Amino acid sequence: MNQKSIYDLSRIERYMMQMRPVLSKKALFSDGTKDYRSPAEPRENDKVTIRFRTKRDNVDMVWLCSREKKQRMKRTETKWDFDYYSVEIQLGSEPFFYYFKVVTGILECYYDRYGVNDKPREEYYFCIVPGFSTPEWAKGAVMYQILVDRFYNGNPAGDVLDGEYYYVDGPTKHVENWAHCPQGISVREFYGGDLEGVRQKLDYLQELGIEVLYFNPLFVSPSNHKYDCQDYDYIDPHVSNIVVDEGAVLPEGCKDNTQAARYITRVTDKRNLEASNAYFAKFVEEVHAHGMKIILDGVFNHCGSFHKWLDREKLYEQQGGYAPGAYVSRESPYRDFFAFQNQEAWPDNGSYEGWWGFETLPKLNYEGSQELWNYVLDIGRKWVSHPYNVDGWRLDVAADLGHSPEVNHRFWKEFRKAVKEANPNAVILAEHYGDPKSWLLGDEWDTIMNYDAFMEPITWFLTGMEKHSDEYRGECFGNPGDFEGAMRHHMTRFMTSSLQCAMNELSNHDHSRFLTRTNKKVGRAEQLGTDAAGRGINKGVMKEAVVFQMTWPGAPTLYYGDEVGQVGFTDPDNRRTYPWGNEDMDLLNFHREMIRIHKEHEAFKTGSIQFVWGEYNFLCYARYNRREHFLVVLNNDAVSRTVEMVVWPVGLPKECELEQIMYSHEGGYSTNPVTYEVKGGKLNITLTEFSAVVLRLKETSGGALPD
Repeated sequence: MNQKSIYDLSRIERYMMQMRPVLSKKALFSDGTKDYRSPAEPRENDKVTIRFRTKRDNVDMVWLCSREKKQRMKRTETKWDFDYYSVEIQLGSEPFFYYFKVVTGILECYYDRYGVNDKPREEYYFCIVPGFSTPEWAKGAVMYQILVDRFYNGNPAGDVLDGEYYYVDGPTKHVENWAHCPQGISVREFYGGDLEGVRQKLDYLQELGIEVLYFNPLFVSPSNHKYDCQDYDYIDPHVSNIVVDEGAVLPEGCKDNTQAARYITRVTDKRNLEASNAYFAKFVEEVHAHGMKIILDGVFNHCGSFHKWLDREKLYEQQGGYAPGAYVSRESPYRDFFAFQNQEAWPDNGSYEGWWGFETLPKLNYEGSQELWNYVLDIGRKWVSHPYNVDGWRLDVAADLGHSPEVNHRFWKEFRKAVKEANPNAVILAEHYGDPKSWLLGDEWDTIMNYDAFMEPITWFLTGMEKHSDEYRGECFGNPGDFEGAMRHHMTRFMTSSLQCAMNELSNHDHSRFLTRTNKKVGRAEQLGTDAAGRGINKGVMKEAVVFQMTWPGAPTLYYGDEVGQVGFTDPDNRRTYPWGNEDMDLLNFHREMIRIHKEHEAFKTGSIQFVWGEYNFLCYARYNRREHFLVVLNNDAVSRTVEMVVWPVGLPKECELEQIMYSHEGGYSTNPVTYEVKGGKLNITLTEFSAVVLRLKETSGGALPD
């Protein structure tokens, strides 16, 4: 071919390029859901079909690119204004990383988990880990977090009494007034909530639509929150079952002799401990009979100074029948369970390592004891096995476990094997702040409590508040760019299976109640007073947040009492009791309806998500699968807003009808059907102040994509 013919061919190509429609980048899409990856959770050596969506007749080629090669994808389906491309790949045993290259004429772009870009970005590659899966029941499951002491008192005979023991420089106190707000250092205040109280409210939880109960720690502990475990082998008799209540010798160091000695027999007498575990096994059976599952809180980074391994308070030494604790004797079999920092000063206070320096929270020394290591693995197995059969673990401060990331990763790999061998359907869910990617590679945790890709971006967008109510940032309030950027990035740190069961909370025991954040008051109860937590709140914004929660990828998790309007600044004010008899019925009924909507539609559990539109205090996103398609629209402004949005690029027909299935606002909500028309691919919609709508594509608009 001579120079002239080459020149002529280039000119033809340039002409064809000018005639071709502009590449519609917004219509490009793929993700890790089963609609775009089949099977979605493949095993080793499986064949997997990968799919990709483009605008109809808009591209020349789509390539699936991996680190090893690229494969041209074939157009296999056309529906409405979209083409769907497919290719089959052969997996081995190693993770498979991939992205897409889209070619139109002489132009090309790339598509990864974050979206469209002009070059490949390795940190955003799609990833398949052969053999990794998360429990089906956990994907999109509606969870309910209970701090048991504050939920409901079903058995007053088990209450911790005034002065029953001495802890953190003071005697315990039994709070008689259920509505009393926790004050100051409240770890010694006990309200009397127990598992019997939860059992009596199982019908309420079932009617609300709850599928999973997540309990803050239940193991033997001297505090109301129980993050300072005393014995991992037993459920605390105070929240379970006490069958023996006898006097005993007053423990050394106790400052109050009225009731203190009773604590020894109540929580160290084997008859109470065995009765407590037996009650718990029956309790789990009843929860399962109500169609719900249970997740326990595992605090394995540290224990409590009361723990039988350390026995700083010498409870077990005086009880008898227990090996000496590491604080009691240098010959203790548990000596290596703790890192004693000053052998000369032993056993004076401060001679052992405490988590964050707290003497009541001695850090466990996994590097120093294989026996400790193996014991905690056994505990992981024990509670997910017969006769207890719990359904998973939430792991407290899981990344802090050892003294190095290498040790942490090695331990959690072994923990996963131990738990999954005992109960393959158990979920392993970790508390984690920051990038979780290195922990979510398929061989350690299943998922995490979702701060970065849920609680924090939603709180900043809807309220401008930091999650403790410690700061207000006006530049974040109503900022759709910040919101979308944060969500896009942080969701890529999960594999899809992990994202679908991530614990999506608005509030919990560590942060202020979301409803309180809506008043934009910066501070804590000790400065502002407890009454300030309920002043100036905005129920419309709370409902927007619940719409987010029930339509966003992940497991929507209610913190007990949020559904009925409980308020509170950060710990301890966020741990107020459930307000039985004083519920906000509008919020309660709204939660029931949104939970029902979430559970009725698989698209909200395992479907795809795409951003549609965003401007100041206004957002729209889509959730869909091959059979259902939804738009979620939120107006977080103090005035009514009318917006015209281009919506067809997220998989909708350009001419169709959408039906409203939920409309929420500050004064109430409605599930009455209202029809909206999409014309020319655009939706024109008006929303009142602080409102949200959930719209569903009508079946008469074209139906589902074929399987």
